[in-house]
Amino acid sequence: MWDRLWINARLATMVSDGYGAIPEGAIAIAGDRIAWVGRQVDLPGALDRLAASVEDAGGAWVTPGLIDCHTHLVHGGDRAREFAMRLHGASYEEIARAGGGIVSTVAATRAAAEEELLASARKRLDALAVEGVTTVEIKSGYGLDLSTEAKMLRVAGRLGQESRLRVRRSFLGAHAVPPEDRDQPERYLDRVIDEMLPAIARDGLADAVDAFGEKIAFSPVQVERVFRAAKALGLPVKLHADQLSDQDGAALAARFGALSADHLEYTSESGAKEMGRAGTVAVLLPGAFYFLRETQLPPVGAFRRHGVPMALATDNNPGTSPATSLLLMLNMGCTLFRLTPEEALAGVTRNAARALGLADECGRLAPGLAADLVFWDVDDPAELSYRIAYNPCRAVIRAGRSV
Repeated sequence: MWDRLWINARLATMVSDGYGAIPEGAIAIAGDRIAWVGRQVDLPGALDRLAASVEDAGGAWVTPGLIDCHTHLVHGGDRAREFAMRLHGASYEEIARAGGGIVSTVAATRAAAEEELLASARKRLDALAVEGVTTVEIKSGYGLDLSTEAKMLRVAGRLGQESRLRVRRSFLGAHAVPPEDRDQPERYLDRVIDEMLPAIARDGLADAVDAFGEKIAFSPVQVERVFRAAKALGLPVKLHADQLSDQDGAALAARFGALSADHLEYTSESGAKEMGRAGTVAVLLPGAFYFLRETQLPPVGAFRRHGVPMALATDNNPGTSPATSLLLMLNMGCTLFRLTPEEALAGVTRNAARALGLADECGRLAPGLAADLVFWDVDDPAELSYRIAYNPCRAVIRAGRSV
C-alpha cells in the first residue's frame, strides 16, 4: 500500500509546457517518493486498498515544492545604509568602489560567530519555507578567506538539517577581491584556486562553484581559471553573468557547460544562443533588478527563441535584493520581465531544479521523484503570480513528511 493518497486534487504537475494540469486528479506517495499521479478516475483499485491514509485535498491546487535556486542567505549584518546612499544618487559601482558593497558584508560575516550566522539565516529561510519553498540554494562568498567561506557553507548545511528542507551549497570564493588583496587580485585568485577550492571540495562543503563575472569583480579570463579548477575537482559551475555590462558571460558559462548563468540583463543574442545549445539555465533575478532600479531588461525574447530554460529566484542578499518571498518573484517576473504565469511557475519548479542539477530529483509531480508537494488555496495557478503580498499556501510536504 502507498503511505498517503490525496484525492479531489487539482494538479499542476509541471511535467510539460504550461502547468501540465490534471483538473480532477489524485497523487500518492510512498516513503519520500511520489508513487502515483493521474486522474482520480484512473486510480488502480478501491481507495481503502490503495493507501494507509486517504485524504481529501478539497479541490486545492497541488504543485511541486517551490525551489529558490539563487540565494545568499548566510551573511552577517545588513546594508540599509547603502540603500539610503543609492536613494541619494550613488550607483552600485560607486558604492562598491568606495569600500561598500560586498566587502562591507565580508567584514560583518568574518566577525560573526557560526551560531550568530545560523540564527539570522534561519529567519530568512523560515520566511521562504512558509510560502512553499522546499529546496533552496545557498552561496558562500562573504568570507573571501578559507575559514569564513567554510563557516558559511557549514551553516548552510546545518540549515538544511534543522529545517528538513533540501539545501544545495555553492562555493562563491570568486565573488569579490578582499580588502587585504585589493591591489593584487591575481594573488587572491591564486588562493581561491590553490587553497580554498581544494579544501572545500575535500570536505564536501559545496555542490557547485560560482563566480561573479563583471567589471567590478572578475574578468572572463579570471573566471575561466576558476572554472577549470572546479571542473578538475569534479564540481559543476554557475556564473553571475552580464548583470551590469555585457562581459560575454553567458557564452563563457555555456562553454563550460554551466548549470546556470544568473542575472543576464546585458546578455547578447549570441550569448543566449550559446546557452540554448549548452542547456544552461537562465536564472532571472527580478528582485535585484527592482531594488537597483535597473532599466536594462534581460533578453527574455532571445531566451525563448533559442530554447533557453528560464528560472526565477529571490537572490536574497543584504545589498541588492533583501527579498524573502519567492511568490513575490513570480509576480515581478511577470510584471517586470513579461514572463507568462506558466513560465514563472516553471521557473520556480522544473527549471529551478535543472539550474541546481536536480532535474531528476524534484521540480515536477511524477512517479519516482521526491515527494515535495505544496497545497494552495487558489482557483487557478495563475493566482500565484497575480497576487502581491498574499500567501495562499495551505500545506507543505517535504520528502513525504508534513513541514
